[in-house]
Amino acid sequence: MLQMTLDGKILDSEGGSDWVDSWADGLELLPPVDSFVLGAGMFSGYQEFWAAMLDDHAAVSEMLGRDPYPRELAYAQVASTTEHLVLSTTLADVTWPSARIVRSLDAIRAFKQQGNGTTYVVGGPTLITALLDVGLLDELRLIVHPVLVGAGQSITGAFSSRQHVQLVAAEPFAGGRVALTYRVRVR
Repeated sequence: MLQMTLDGKILDSEGGSDWVDSWADGLELLPPVDSFVLGAGMFSGYQEFWAAMLDDHAAVSEMLGRDPYPRELAYAQVASTTEHLVLSTTLADVTWPSARIVRSLDAIRAFKQQGNGTTYVVGGPTLITALLDVGLLDELRLIVHPVLVGAGQSITGAFSSRQHVQLVAAEPFAGGRVALTYRVRVR
């Protein structure tokens, strides 16, 4: 689930996303998942945040400026016990018990071909673009926020070829947010 602005940005020009007023919306829309794929750049902060969600509520509450939502706690529980594939050519190891390093998109393709159920990608534009480019992404789930930030980081990088998607669901949320689900069409 990617949070983005109406003009297609996931980060503003200062690298922030303070326009996201509810990360929990995305958690609510997740189907049951059997595994996660993350890039090395996202993994460190992801692991620290979700581990702290279970182990140090006070620190998380202080960081968020509120108590964690029940669905955030539920996600933390799922994340702590569900397999995570961390795509990296540079990481030497990962310490989270449910995580392992994979070195290539071919390793992710092999994992997918083994029929390992539903895999959720937690990543930014580099990972999303790489997976789309080689046909490893079946669906895009987006939450579009009613804000325009102008300059900033786009939802994707540069594709090697045009990508076609088909809208399969649209769900409005409070505050003008809209959740969109697109099926990626095979070329």
